[in-house]
Amino acid sequence: MPEAPSTAPSYVSPAVRTAASWSWRFLVIVGAVVLLAFGLSFLSEILIPVLVALLLTALLSPVVALLRRARLPRALAVAVTMLLAAGILSGLVTIVGSQAADGFSDLSRSATQGVAEVESWLASGPLHLDSTALSDLLSRAEATLKENQSSLVSGALGFATTATHIIAGFFITLFATFFFLFEGRRIWSWLVHLLPSPARRPLDSAAGQSWVTLTHYMRATIIVALTDGTGVAIGAAVLGVPLAIPLGLLVFLGAFIPIVGALLSGTVAVLVALVAQGPGTALIMLGVVIGVQQLESHVLQPFLMGRAVAVHPLAVILGVAGGATVFGIVGALFAVPLIAVLNTGITALARGGRPQEQVEEIEESDAPLAPERPDPTTS
Repeated sequence: MPEAPSTAPSYVSPAVRTAASWSWRFLVIVGAVVLLAFGLSFLSEILIPVLVALLLTALLSPVVALLRRARLPRALAVAVTMLLAAGILSGLVTIVGSQAADGFSDLSRSATQGVAEVESWLASGPLHLDSTALSDLLSRAEATLKENQSSLVSGALGFATTATHIIAGFFITLFATFFFLFEGRRIWSWLVHLLPSPARRPLDSAAGQSWVTLTHYMRATIIVALTDGTGVAIGAAVLGVPLAIPLGLLVFLGAFIPIVGALLSGTVAVLVALVAQGPGTALIMLGVVIGVQQLESHVLQPFLMGRAVAVHPLAVILGVAGGATVFGIVGALFAVPLIAVLNTGITALARGGRPQEQVEEIEESDAPLAPERPDPTTS
């Protein structure tokens, strides 16, 4: 005979029991996320190139679609798109290389003059350091370099290993991008059919809406990055700052990390202007960087992102900070597109995989106070 439920008084309040229930579930979720991140860290040399390939696929897929509408076979459209992208990349590398070769000599001379001015200021300024003290500081710096020579050598070896990983990742990204563009839908269909039947259609619809968000994000980001890089490059060229095109390319690449990246890379342009042309030109360069940032924040971002990538600026800042803290620059790069895709996908799954417009139409038709719509079959 089953025992009757205990009627003994409970010494734990309902609020504490509720808090405990939430707490252990939260700890389980956090533990699962930490274990997932720890496991993925062992696959970073493969995972990061694949993620970069996904971003490139989202960026290049409209070009492939345009060529497909021009009656080109899919394989040829993908090949032409990738060759075009490779040509643009090679042209940028060539231009930046030639500009760097020409500009570094001027920058080195300016840096030498800047060091001489700093030494003069240290001697005649408020610190009043004589030549003996300056020589002693330089000797200490040289001794520090000699003491840490082994660390520098090991760092150089580590850089060589990293360069090898970068080359391998480049080829993984290249091949993954080609096959994503060529057979992406087929690959995704195979993955979807691994899931239980009831989950296939909602997840497929949610993934499609997330992919649209990612393509809109990449399109908007590339336009914003081009605007930032072009603005800083033109400003540096007008002011006579050396390495104008490499600085513009640096700002272009930095703009892929929203809010933070373009600002930090623009700071490099200000420092180069300070070394090469002095404080006055550096202040003007700072104004150019701030002006470009204001154009991005108040015109380009709201107009280009719109409802397709509805991510709050606070979520962007926290996502970039959290991604950079956990995974470094790679985490900062992928944080915002990941947040945007998850936001769209989870919202779509909550709607049962239906698009937002369809849900709004259903809610409006089910609303008790909604006006009746005329039957188009009757007149």
